[in-house]
Amino acid sequence: MSTDLFCPGGVPPRVLPLVTVSCAVMVDADGRILVTDRPAGKDMAGLWEFPGGKVEPLESPEEALVRELREELAIETAASCLAPCGFASWQGETRHLLLLAFALRKWTGEPKPQEGQRLQWLPIN
Repeated sequence: MSTDLFCPGGVPPRVLPLVTVSCAVMVDADGRILVTDRPAGKDMAGLWEFPGGKVEPLESPEEALVRELREELAIETAASCLAPCGFASWQGETRHLLLLAFALRKWTGEPKPQEGQRLQWLPIN
């Protein structure tokens, strides 16, 4: 293996604390997806995102997402209803974020914001 390997994009990132986050790509019966905005007072306030949150120690990504959906949107689902559909890795100034995305088509209850966030259903283009 070559030791002079260079990839575009600059110097490799420095090591930062890793934060794992699970999010739901919720698809309704009309084929729309749900997005929520980040409430005032949180990092990246005002930006739109898929609902979800941090994976706590000793919690699986699926368990974390079921809990977060209950806390954020007052809906219920099961880990067995979540299908992995993608991931993203992003490094900020103070942490490295690993985002795990799960498709979700089955839940009970009507999503209602519980933390002051706005929500909207968007058509998939």
